[in-house]
Amino acid sequence: MRIFLVRHGDADAEIPEGLGDEARALTAKARANTAQHFASLAERMGPLGLILTSPLVRTVQTAQILSFVAKHEGLLKVHRCLLPDMPVGAVEPVLTEHMDQNLVLVGHQPSMGALAAHLLGMQSFPKPVNPGTVIALERTDGETPQMKFLFYAAPGQQVLDVIQ
Repeated sequence: MRIFLVRHGDADAEIPEGLGDEARALTAKARANTAQHFASLAERMGPLGLILTSPLVRTVQTAQILSFVAKHEGLLKVHRCLLPDMPVGAVEPVLTEHMDQNLVLVGHQPSMGALAAHLLGMQSFPKPVNPGTVIALERTDGETPQMKFLFYAAPGQQVLDVIQ
């Protein structure tokens, strides 16, 4: 099982009139940059089983871009465990339920960094989780399954196979 933690792309700073923060959409530049970034990672990510996203507009848009670029024909679902104010432990039942497929979780910061740290057994994730960042993990089989770091990919930076 591979897990890809994805922070949404850059959102417009302006909140649409009469709506809240949850309605902020990706900027046009962010849509283009995010698509290009995900395209550069598509082969490395391989086939995706399920894409789960926070229900906020910017995360749904990011998930849709990733789904399109990766030619993902499976499900793309909204899940409340990826809302910005949810504790990282809220994702555990989802991981258990879908442990037979590669998962993409599209969410927010600091949640994505905290979730990466939690799954890797770290105090905190050692790299910034900027908009569009992808953190790839793999669940190892064995008596005590653990998460193994695969790569860290921030837009405009070299992909890292090791973090320190």
